[in-house]
Amino acid sequence: MRFAPPLVPATLVRRYKRFLFDAVTGTGAAITGFCPNTGSMRGLTEPGIRIWMSEHDSPARKYRHALEMVEIGGDFIGVNTALPNRLAEEAIVAGQVADLASYATLERERAYGAQSRIDMLLTDPAKGRCYVEVKNVHFSRSPGLAEFPDSPTQRGARHLDELSAMVAAGHRAVMVYLVQRGDCDRLAIAADFDPAYADAFRRARAAGVEAYAVACAVSPAQITPTGLIAIDEQGPAAL
Repeated sequence: MRFAPPLVPATLVRRYKRFLFDAVTGTGAAITGFCPNTGSMRGLTEPGIRIWMSEHDSPARKYRHALEMVEIGGDFIGVNTALPNRLAEEAIVAGQVADLASYATLERERAYGAQSRIDMLLTDPAKGRCYVEVKNVHFSRSPGLAEFPDSPTQRGARHLDELSAMVAAGHRAVMVYLVQRGDCDRLAIAADFDPAYADAFRRARAAGVEAYAVACAVSPAQITPTGLIAIDEQGPAAL
């Protein structure tokens, strides 16, 4: 996925009210922009860090700039949570995620379960249905190790339980963790931040839900899925 027009750099002043950030551009202009990430963004919002923004001229948009990635120590980390589904689909179509590219059709945002929409529903006359849920990953606190989640997520735990229910109903279910950073070669579930999510993950795996982590090469020019990385199912303490 290429950024067009190219992203522009700035220095972060603060991120606040979940959806907003203040920054200073390279020309010294102070701007307020939209943050397309409602999560904690733990470790990625320190004042003074270098950020990269997309620019939009649509009169329908209240803010011209949107936060796309942060740069820490020369590494680029994607934070836009609207992108992982698109990137995961690119990875699936490219044959990077098990045999998911072999399904005949791919539908987006199909209603399922008690009160959810599945990110992708794959169907095939011979294989049946495969429910694919995608989660964005941008948190890391140890070199080479990506972790999810970075804060409690009841919604995420519910999604895992609903995937388990799909397996119980005779379908295939897959959890894809899309890692929007290129400095990690493995992923772990951060049970210390959200024990309930870790329990839901263990239940889902025991029920037959598949789990994959997809790494990406990230730059201000583009984000490209590069393939699978290992998932440590015992948690980061075991690494």
